[in-house]
Amino acid sequence: MTVSPEKSESSLAYPQTRKDDTIDHYFGVEISDPYRWLEDDLSDETAEWVKTQNKMTQSYLKQIPYRDKIQSTLRDLMDFEKVLTPFVEGGVTYFYRNEGLQNQFVLYRQKEGSEPEVFLDPNTFSEDGTTSLAGINFSTSGKLAAFQKSEAGSDWTSIHVIDCESGELLETPLTDVKFSGASWLGEEGFFYSSYDKPEGSELSAKTDQHKLYFHELGTSQSEDSIIYGASDSEKHRYVGGTVTEDDRYLLVSAQESTSGNRLYLKDLSDIDSALVTIVDHLESDTYLFDSDEQFLCLQTNRNSPNQRVVKVALDHPQEENWEDLIPEAEHTLDAISGAGFIFAHYMVDAVSKVFQYDLAGKQIREITLPDLGSAEGFTGKSKQKTLYYSFTNFKTPGRVYALDPASGESSVYKIPKCAFDSDQYVSKQVFYTSKDGTKVPMTINHHKDLKLDGNTPTILYGYGGFNVSLTPYYSSAIAAWLSLGGVYVVANMRGGGEYGKKWHLEGTQRQKQNVFDDFIAAAEYLVEEKYTSSDHLAIQGGSNGGLLVGACMTQRPDLFKVALPAVGVLDMLRYHKFTSGAGWAYDYGTSEDSAKIFEYLHGYSPLHNVREGIEYPATMVTTGDHDDRVVPAHSFKYAAELQSKQSGSNPTLIRIETDAGHGAGKPTSKMIEEYADVFAFALFNMGVKKLN
Repeated sequence: MTVSPEKSESSLAYPQTRKDDTIDHYFGVEISDPYRWLEDDLSDETAEWVKTQNKMTQSYLKQIPYRDKIQSTLRDLMDFEKVLTPFVEGGVTYFYRNEGLQNQFVLYRQKEGSEPEVFLDPNTFSEDGTTSLAGINFSTSGKLAAFQKSEAGSDWTSIHVIDCESGELLETPLTDVKFSGASWLGEEGFFYSSYDKPEGSELSAKTDQHKLYFHELGTSQSEDSIIYGASDSEKHRYVGGTVTEDDRYLLVSAQESTSGNRLYLKDLSDIDSALVTIVDHLESDTYLFDSDEQFLCLQTNRNSPNQRVVKVALDHPQEENWEDLIPEAEHTLDAISGAGFIFAHYMVDAVSKVFQYDLAGKQIREITLPDLGSAEGFTGKSKQKTLYYSFTNFKTPGRVYALDPASGESSVYKIPKCAFDSDQYVSKQVFYTSKDGTKVPMTINHHKDLKLDGNTPTILYGYGGFNVSLTPYYSSAIAAWLSLGGVYVVANMRGGGEYGKKWHLEGTQRQKQNVFDDFIAAAEYLVEEKYTSSDHLAIQGGSNGGLLVGACMTQRPDLFKVALPAVGVLDMLRYHKFTSGAGWAYDYGTSEDSAKIFEYLHGYSPLHNVREGIEYPATMVTTGDHDDRVVPAHSFKYAAELQSKQSGSNPTLIRIETDAGHGAGKPTSKMIEEYADVFAFALFNMGVKKLN
C-alpha cells in the first residue's frame, strides 16, 4: 500500500443533533445529558437521526477508492468450507458447516455409515439471513430437540421443538425467551429461563428478574410451571437450570451479576421436592460439569482463584463436604467431561494445554496439540467412544480433530483449505510493561518481511473485562487486514481471565483504569518498537472493548490516529438502566452505589470526557439498531457528543447496521460489508492513497 505522510482532510458538515436541558443529580453533582432523547428507540425523531447519520457515513465511505477492493479481499478469504466441532446426540453425529459465504452456518447430522444430511438450515429462516439459529439442545435419547431462533441479532428468542428423525415441528413455539438454554428431562419437556416481557421497548427496557420454567411437551407456554425466581426472595438477574445426564437431578444457578452464583439441587424423582442449597452466597462461581449415581463433580473458584474440580456426595453437597479431584494449579483451569474422563484445559499465557484425568482425579496424559494456540471441545456423553476438538491460532483456520480417549491419540477430522498463505506471516507473543510495572502479554501478527520503520498501518484490539480471555484464533477479517499489508495486535489486559480471578479483579470497579493503562502501554510499545506510529495506529474493541476504545481515545487522543469503538458501553452513569445492564455492576459498579464509585465512573466514562478544543482520532462508531445487550443509545449519544466538540479535521462518524444486534447471528454478507467499511475508514485516515 502507498502511505502519504499528509493528514486526511475532512470538511464534513455534521447534522445538528438537538440538545435538551436534561440534568441528573448524583451525590450533589449536576450532570447534563443533552442527548437523553436518543435513548428512545421507538421515537420517529431517533429514527430520523439514525437515517441522517447513516446517509452521511455512507457518503463519506463512498469516496474511498479501494473500499470495493477490500470487500473483494474479504470475500475471497472468507470463501472456504468451514466445519465446527462435531457432537453426538442419540448415537448420531451433528456438526455445523458453512460452504463458504453462506449467511448462516448449517447444522448437519450424520448416522454411522451414511452421508451427512442437512438437519437445520438457518438460511431458510429469513430471506436476508438476519434470523439465526441461537442454540439447540437435545433430549436425553436424542430423538427430540429444542432449537432457538433469534431475529435481527436480538437476545430475545423463540424455542421450537423438532422430531429429529422426521424433521417435523411438534408444537407452537415458545416466545419471549432470553438468556436461556433448554435442559431436557427425558422426553417429558425441558427447563428454560426468561424474564417477564417488559413494558415499552423490548430492545431497551430493563430486565432484572429471571425465572426458571419447566415446559411439558404438548401443553401451552401459559401452563409452564415456575421452578425458581418468582418471589422477591428468589429474585436474580440470571437464573439457569441443568439436568444431570441420568435425568435424576436438576441444578439451579442464580446470579445477581456476571460473576458469582448461588447453586441449588433438586431431586427430579419428586417434582415437589425442595431445593437443597449447595452454595448460598455470591462470592464465587460454581457449576456442574459431571455427575454419577452418588456424586456431583463441580468446577469452582471458591478459595481457588485459578479454579479447581471438586467431588461431593449427592446427599450432602454443601461446600464443607467438597473434596478436591483436581486441585488449583498455577494456571487457570476449565474442566470438561467426556467419555468417562475429565479433560483439564489450562491457559498458559493465553495458550491451551490439555490434560486427561480419570474420574478419581488421577492424571493419565497430556493431550498433544498440533501447535501453540487454542483448543476447544473434548466434551461428550459418558459412554461416547470418540470425542472431538478444534484447534486454531492467528495463522491457522479452525481444524477439527477426532480423539480416541482410550489411547489419547488424535486424528484429523477436517482441515480447511483457504486462500490465506499462513507461511508468509508471523504471529508472536511479547510481554510489555504497563504503567504500574505489570507484565502484560500481547500477540503481534504481521507479514514475515515487515520493515520496522513505524509506517505500517496497525490495529490494536482489546477487551479487558468480565473474565473473558482473548486466546489465539483465526479470523478471515484479520487475515484480510494482514494481506492488505497491516499489522494486527491483540493485547491480553487485566480484567480478562487469562491469569485467573486475580487478573480479572485487577481490572474491575475502582481498578478499571488498569485496563486502560494496559492498552495505552501496548500502543506505546508498538510505537517505540517501530511496528507503527501514532499516525498509523488504530484501536478497536467491541462491547466492553468499545468502552476500552472510548476511554483510551479520550484519555490519550494524541496516541492514536483512528478509533473504532463497536457496540460500546459508553455512558457509564446510565448503563445499568437498560436491559440486563445492571448485571454488569460486578465489573463496573454503578453511579448509584456511592459517591466514590460515581466519581470514579464519571472520571473515565467516554461520553462524559469528551472535551471542547481537542482533536480526537478519526472515529467510526459502529452499532446495531436491534442491539438489546448494549443499547445503541450509548453509541448514538457518544457520536453526537464527539461531533459537537471535535476540533480539527479528523472525521467522527457512526455506522448503524439495520436489523442487527450485538453481534451474534450476524449474516456473512453484513460482516463483509462492515469489515470493509471499518478497514477502509482506518486506512483512508492513516493517509493510505492506494492498495498494492
